[in-house]
Amino acid sequence: MSERLLFLTGHLAYPRLERMVAGFGEAAREWRIHDIGVKVAALMTQDIILRRLPRPVAADRVIVPGRCRADLDVLSDEFGVRFERGPEEIADLPAYLGRGGVPPDLSRYDMRIFAEIVDASKMSVAEVVGKARELARAGADVIDLGCLPDTPFDHMEETIAALKAEGLKVSVDSANIAELERAVAAGADHLLSLDEETLAILPDNSPLVPVLVPRPHGDLDSLQRAARIARARGIDFILDPILDPIHFGFAASIARYVELRAREPEAEIMMGTGNLTELTDADTAGITAAMLGVCSELHIRHLLTVQVSPHTRRTLQEHDAARRLMYASRADRALPKGYSDALLQVHDKRPYASTPAEIAELARELRDSNFRIETTQDGVHIFAKQFHAVEKDAMALFPHLNVEHDGAHAFYLGAELMKAELAFKLGKRYRQDEPLDFGVAMDINEEEATRFKEAGHTLRKAGEGKGNASDS
Repeated sequence: MSERLLFLTGHLAYPRLERMVAGFGEAAREWRIHDIGVKVAALMTQDIILRRLPRPVAADRVIVPGRCRADLDVLSDEFGVRFERGPEEIADLPAYLGRGGVPPDLSRYDMRIFAEIVDASKMSVAEVVGKARELARAGADVIDLGCLPDTPFDHMEETIAALKAEGLKVSVDSANIAELERAVAAGADHLLSLDEETLAILPDNSPLVPVLVPRPHGDLDSLQRAARIARARGIDFILDPILDPIHFGFAASIARYVELRAREPEAEIMMGTGNLTELTDADTAGITAAMLGVCSELHIRHLLTVQVSPHTRRTLQEHDAARRLMYASRADRALPKGYSDALLQVHDKRPYASTPAEIAELARELRDSNFRIETTQDGVHIFAKQFHAVEKDAMALFPHLNVEHDGAHAFYLGAELMKAELAFKLGKRYRQDEPLDFGVAMDINEEEATRFKEAGHTLRKAGEGKGNASDS
């Protein structure tokens, strides 16, 4: 028996939602839709649901529109069935329901992120701790302290102790043996990078887990010798054959990872992606997704990230999103597609929530003078009662709006229309009164989103009587 779902909606969205649910075929035979009695689904409130939804609810889950701000815990307790907030747009319902009507689980991953602070030796202890907290919030599992040639790191021990007091795992990355020995004594969790000779600085059965590299560069035989030495001495380890930059051995280094996995089927392996993200003038989200796809296939479970170049300032968040995406899709034996839009930063897969025909139909149904703004493949639409205009250039819409004597309302509409034009030109989803979604490229927290919406409401009230924007 399939899961019983109940979708709550309003008058205007009901026909489209009905067609969408019908498109799920046999999987939706136990799904039902209930018109809660409001015109626009976003106007649905907790009190309205409590008053108008008949009891008992014959469903396993009740899905309310994404813009409904009701307290779902209260509703779940009141009706004795789980309420959840669905997507804001009907067009996003198939992706939300996912495989078998269940949203994808992106809580799981099996890759650890080492986030390097490349100039830790130049920073104070407090500065390192502050940066480490920021990296940990973004998804780092291990804080890697980068040491610099000819730059003394006199406060290394104090820095390691401070990070450990924060509950953080710490690695130290240095080519200086004396610094690595100090890191061992200070209680670091990992060292980057030892080889078959420098492994001697660790005692037998050391709890510290080193990252081993080949010497000379690219020599997998030396890397395997280091692994054998570590095993014989009771030392756990991570192997890193080193990823090289494009045109400086990149393809050959990928082949080394493949060969190393074949030689060492059970070993822990690390990939440092900075030689691609930092040294390629391209947006890093796609690079990260591709490289973590390689890691997922080869079961590489340790990632070293660097964020130095301004264009890589969100690389850590991208790695966190990508490791979750790859885990979920690999668990499903599926393509990494349809799970998350976190890495779709510049262009969206589904940039338009409606078609031009659907916008025209909605415009004909409106009975108020509030402006609505949407985008479709033919441009930016603005519409209200007995008014509907569409242009590819937002400035071309201004003469039609009759707001030239209302500065606050003109400012609001100008800001929204330029945002809509940007979304249209990029192929991104536009939502009125909400910031554009650039995935993990930028943070939009709940408080910021609320302020964004409240600013829109304030400006709309200032223009009442001359056609306002709306919640729909």
